Amino acid sequence: MRTLLVTGAAGQLGRRALALAAQRPGLAAVGLGRSDLDICDPDAVERAFDRYRPDVVLHAAAFTAVDAAESHAEEAFRANRDGTAHVARAAAARGLPLLHISTDYVFDGTAARGYLPGDPTRPLGVYGASKLAGEEAALAAAPAHARIFRVAWLYDREGRNFLNTMLRLAAAGTPIRVVDDQTGTPTHAAHFASLLLDVAADPDRLPPGVWHYGHRGTTTWYGFARALFAHAGLHPDLHPCTSADFPTAAARPRYSHLDPEPLHAALGRSPVTWEDALAECFAARLRIED
Repeated sequence: MRTLLVTGAAGQLGRRALALAAQRPGLAAVGLGRSDLDICDPDAVERAFDRYRPDVVLHAAAFTAVDAAESHAEEAFRANRDGTAHVARAAAARGLPLLHISTDYVFDGTAARGYLPGDPTRPLGVYGASKLAGEEAALAAAPAHARIFRVAWLYDREGRNFLNTMLRLAAAGTPIRVVDDQTGTPTHAAHFASLLLDVAADPDRLPPGVWHYGHRGTTTWYGFARALFAHAGLHPDLHPCTSADFPTAAARPRYSHLDPEPLHAALGRSPVTWEDALAECFAARLRIED
């Protein structure tokens, strides 16, 4: 029996990973949320590792409030850089594989093709800069053990995410405006969590370093909204707008597609399209509601 320690257990990826891990024989998962573990406290991290004695670590805990990070930079760096360093050092000291979750926000969104792991990084804001610093901290502390997984536009049938926000707004019956000039790939958390658990079960199948996860194909946030409403059988008053029409404290990358092919090739599989993943998400949602 292998023990997987999951930080950020209250987030949508952490919850999905724990739910899927419970269905896998030979894998016992321990989930720690913010109230269970302060990753910014290195002593607390060491105690958690000593208590649960994991065989592999999925580090999904992070400061993810993109706009709030602009006015809370110290807090964002403390969690995303320093907290990651604490977890990585604890894993490295015990020779444990570390699966660390990062983001497309490490890029500036000016690419004309899907981003590859080796492409130059250039964060546009504090959140992206703090996550990039976390990547660097993980690789510095655990170069032989850390596997960095960048992911973008993550959603699930549960939790706080774009899909559920759109469904809630549609239920309210008010007009909905969604930006149509930011391009990326909606990514189903269940698919991502399943791949992470595959790697956790056999980390040697994937070399340490930086990897990109996602589905095939791209759309805009507006295109994503139209697709999810079609699956839901809803017809809200939906309108496209520009990023300028929907100002935010933090700048968003205009292009966020992370090329998933190298990661999937390394694992001997092929990525699905974002449309197929979305259809699967709604099929699972209907099964739960029925």
